[in-house]
Amino acid sequence: MPGQQRRGGGSGGNTEGGNRRDNRREGGRGNAPVEKTPHLERVVAINRVAKVVKGGRRFSFTALVIVGDGDGTVGIGYGKAKEVPAAIAKGVEEAKKHFFKVPRIGVTIPHPIQGEDAAGVVLLKPASAGTGVIAGGPVRAVLECAGIHDVLSKSLGSSNPINIVHATVAALRDLHRPEEIAARRGLPIEDVAPAAMLRAKAGTAV
Repeated sequence: MPGQQRRGGGSGGNTEGGNRRDNRREGGRGNAPVEKTPHLERVVAINRVAKVVKGGRRFSFTALVIVGDGDGTVGIGYGKAKEVPAAIAKGVEEAKKHFFKVPRIGVTIPHPIQGEDAAGVVLLKPASAGTGVIAGGPVRAVLECAGIHDVLSKSLGSSNPINIVHATVAALRDLHRPEEIAARRGLPIEDVAPAAMLRAKAGTAV
């Protein structure tokens, strides 16, 4: 009989242990809830860097991160830390501090533009509906996070992902809405924007 009581007590202990394990699965490490962000995050490049000191080399990691809401807002960040997750987290925080709005006509850009930064040169052209994002990895990450889904692109300079990303951001920052150009020239928008763009803009407004 005493043996049966001990077995019963052991099974109760296992149940409590199972509950603790379930709680850890639900809440993550330390029972902390997993954070969910409404933004799109893309890690473009992770590099290991070394600092030479008297005792040898100290290694750390850098991460280039693109963050956007998928609806015309995007930012880039560069984080550095001893571990990769910490570097990515720092990059995300920096990207959120440098958000900017991208002018769009529907889900494409309003006009062709070429962006340059350091040795990076990126050409962007608007595309018709259904074309998709014709771009390489770094450029694609920036455009998708910005909510641009129909565009043609070409890298004309350096193949370094950091230079390409900065050149793409420079191109997006130089975009202008047709209303701004019309107001600057003192002309009606019909004389500035092509008819296809006006139709696309009217369809977006509806």
